Parts: sequence; C-alpha cells; structure tokens
Amino acid sequence: MKRMQAWLAAAAMMVSATASATDAPTTLATRLLDQLDAGQYAAAEASFSPQMKTAVPADKLKAVWESLPAQLGAAGSRGEATTSEADGFRIVAVPLHYAHGDVLARVVLDRDDRIAGFMVQPAPPPPPVAPADAPFTEQDLTLPAPASGKPGLPGTLTVPKGQGPFPAIVLVHGSGPQDRDETIGANRPFLDIARGLAAHGIATLRYDKRTQARPQDFTSESGIDDETTDDAVAAVAALVGNPHVDRRHVYVIGHSQGGLLAGRIARNSHGEVAGLILLAAPARPILDLLGEQNRYLANLDGSISATEQAHLDALDAAITKVRHDPEARLLELPGRYWQQLEKVDPVADARDSQLPVLLLQGGRDFQVVDADWQRWQQGLQGPRYRFHRYPALNHLGIAGEGKGTLDEYQKPGHVDATLLDDIANWVKERQ
Repeated sequence: MKRMQAWLAAAAMMVSATASATDAPTTLATRLLDQLDAGQYAAAEASFSPQMKTAVPADKLKAVWESLPAQLGAAGSRGEATTSEADGFRIVAVPLHYAHGDVLARVVLDRDDRIAGFMVQPAPPPPPVAPADAPFTEQDLTLPAPASGKPGLPGTLTVPKGQGPFPAIVLVHGSGPQDRDETIGANRPFLDIARGLAAHGIATLRYDKRTQARPQDFTSESGIDDETTDDAVAAVAALVGNPHVDRRHVYVIGHSQGGLLAGRIARNSHGEVAGLILLAAPARPILDLLGEQNRYLANLDGSISATEQAHLDALDAAITKVRHDPEARLLELPGRYWQQLEKVDPVADARDSQLPVLLLQGGRDFQVVDADWQRWQQGLQGPRYRFHRYPALNHLGIAGEGKGTLDEYQKPGHVDATLLDDIANWVKERQ
C-alpha cells in the first residue's frame, strides 16, 4: 500500500498533553510499548494522565499504533532506550525497528509516573561530526524565552571562522515535530544549509522545534504562534544580540510551512529581520495541499485502489469537518489550529513586510507545486523579489530523478550547492 498523509514533508506523528515524573522511566515506557504491541489499548490508556486520556482515548491510540506496520512493514526488535529530563519531565526515547524503516518512540512521564506525552517519528541517522579543519565553529545554546513565557529551546549557532561580525540567518522548520537539523528520513537539510552557508561567511541559528523538544508544551489550545512563530522571533532576537552577528543583516529562511509563516515572523520581530528567504513555501491553503498530496501519492502507480479511494474520501470528509468545527481533529490537531493556519495569507504577509524576498522552488517537489510557485510570482512583483527554480530538486532542496516520492526522503543526499550559492550571493548583495 502506498504511504498517505504526507503533510509538508512531516513524516511524523505527534500526540501530546502536559505533565512531569519520579520512578523507573525505562520500565514504564517499555510497559506502554508492550501493551501497544499486545493490542491492550485500554490498559495503555489507564496509564495516561487526565489530559492524555482526553486527547488520545484507546480507540485513537489503536488507530495511531496500527498505522505504523501499515506504512513500515512488520514490526521487529527495539533498540536501547535512552532517557533525558526537561523541567522535571522525564523523556524516554526507544528506537523501534520495522521491516522497511526505523522510528523513534518518545514517552513523556509526569511526577506521578503517568504517560503525559507520546510521539513517534522517523529515527534520525547519526549526526555527522564537523571536520577539524571546518571553516566554522558550532556552539550549542538555548534560545531566549518566547512571548508565551515557555522555556527557551535548545539550538546550535554556526559561525564562520574569521573576522566578524557576520550576516546571519534563522532556519525555520516545516510542519510536524522537527529537530534542529530538520532531519527527514536519511537527510538533514538544515545541517547542510548551516554548514554550507558558513563556508560563504554567513552564520546560522537552527533549533529544535517546540513540538519535538517539548511536546508537553503543545496542547489542544495551542496555535501556530505557540508552535512556530514565537520561537522563531526568539531566535531572531538571539542573533540580534550576539556579538558575532551583524544585527543589521539578520534574515529568516522559512522552509515549507516555515516559509508560509515567514512574513508573520518578520512582522512580530519588530524590524529586526532584514529579509526573507522562502524555500518550498506553500502559497495556498494548507488543507488544499494536504488533499492534493494524498491524491498524488495514491496515484503514483497510475491507479487508485478502492482502499485508497476510501482513505481519500475519509480525508476529504475530515478536512471539511475541521474547516468548520474547532473541536474536530485531523492528524491529531484540532480544527481551531487548522482554521488559524488557513487564515494566513503568506503572499500578502511577505508583501506587507516591505522586505526583500528570495524565493526558491524545486521542480520535482510534489508537496508544494507549480500552482504555489505561480501564486508567489503573481503576488510578488518588483525589484524587491528574486525567484529561482531548480528543475531537479525535491521538497528538501536535494537533487533526484523521476517523480518525487516519500521513499526518496529515505535516500541520503545533500542540499544542492547551487541553491546554497544563490542564497549566499543574495545575502551578500544586501551588505
């Protein structure tokens, strides 16, 4: 069966609520996974915090868990669990091996040993170590607290070697829980961009997205600013206040959904952003794209089976429902979230920012397509705007051949060097 529901390159699912912890986290996480494997969904739900029971009752948990072998093949062994702690919450990460791919299960435990959050996402490859002779240094840091007052996120500042201060860029993720490298399958596009631009004398700041680093912060009441905008604004502020950075030349690269929100980020940054770079940015309603993506994937072999058509019909019905009902849910997100996201007009936001804008689009991108590219070109006309289209590149800015597929993201590649050159040249023109 073809994989469905690719939402702006987020090959991940998230379930979250709120909470913290005290006893044998690995044992408790292992027990939850054992119950899920045994189909004991009611027993698993009994270990949830009250918020989790409301957000993810047993029937929803069953649907989520049983979707994994449908996409990844038969379940195999588990890897060694690791634990971490954040603000009193204990987080257990357990690698799960399937016939056609690996995922990482994260279990969040509260102070009463209840399951307060549960997330499953593609397992990242080992991070490459920067060579000793690299033309840059990398420093881990914590972003300032966003406007919401929640804790700042962990990130990495990449600074070119040599005499600064340097122009600098904040990297803003696409949809779904994303780490600071925006790891998708076997690829790390934000790592490629950060190190590639450092060789051109440009600093970058990348950070773990809140839904990845602190899923307990993202509740059913959270919106797009809690998920993306506020933290990106905090990252801009971190660069403006950094001694290695030329505060007059701080830019934002928004990838996918991050590009859709780039104008909003600039507006909320109160004049601290010098320009916007939009990579594979949608220009039309997100829910329209979601339906289109699923139809594309279903029809990759030239036909749509009865099972796939049933899925598409159910998806269409769910999309219609969340557009009108703030309590309805799609991809574990409430209707109010989708309604807020659909109110964003990214073209108008970019135009109203009065900033220079660089737009970059891959010709093999099946997630953000030519209709979006045309809308950007029609809506942004004049010398402030620059457009580059790359026929061989996919949604991640990586070259390939033939029709784009989700499986392509599992093949290791790197962000195209010409695309990086175009970004660097555009930034340098503004110095």
